[in-house]
Amino acid sequence: MEYLACAAIGYALGCINFAYIISKIKGFDIREKGSGNAGASNITISLGWGYGVLTAVMDILKSTAAVLICQKLFPENPVAPFLAGTCAVLGHIFPFYMKFKGGKGFASYMGMVLAINWKLCLAMAVTTVILTLVTNYIAVATLAVVTIVPIYFICIGAEVPIIVILVLLAAVIYFKHRINIKRIINGEEIKLRDSNKHRVM
Repeated sequence: MEYLACAAIGYALGCINFAYIISKIKGFDIREKGSGNAGASNITISLGWGYGVLTAVMDILKSTAAVLICQKLFPENPVAPFLAGTCAVLGHIFPFYMKFKGGKGFASYMGMVLAINWKLCLAMAVTTVILTLVTNYIAVATLAVVTIVPIYFICIGAEVPIIVILVLLAAVIYFKHRINIKRIINGEEIKLRDSNKHRVM
């Protein structure tokens, strides 16, 4: 029952898709603009950095909230926060009311790690900024980080269920970025520094 509660709390919070909400307020569907992704990076491309940062912060906080709530409810269960955070990320990626077509989950992933280990999250943030500036693609930074995090928890001897959860989540995020990977290889991916060329308003 603890695991079901964590999954439900995480998924419910994760389903609150701020990119979609903001785009609807602005009069369009974010999934029909830019990269077609309902997440912070596409809001940045479509509406600019201000809205992109706002979306990212809110996506981070919803996962952080899911983790902290389940830590409070089940303090003796080390798997609970990871399950809640993972389901928040999955809720962001697969929101039921958007026909399971949400974002890519990276900001929500950051929020999960922030609540579990803020020092690791800080290292992730620095890595993300550096890789994004060097490559001009947020997708490259995303895939690098979700690969590093499971390795980190393996190295510190985390419990097997936690490792399994993190590896499976990384696999989902890789799958969601498969089109980005293809676009980068083909030189077709929209670069963040070129985002102003694709703004809708």
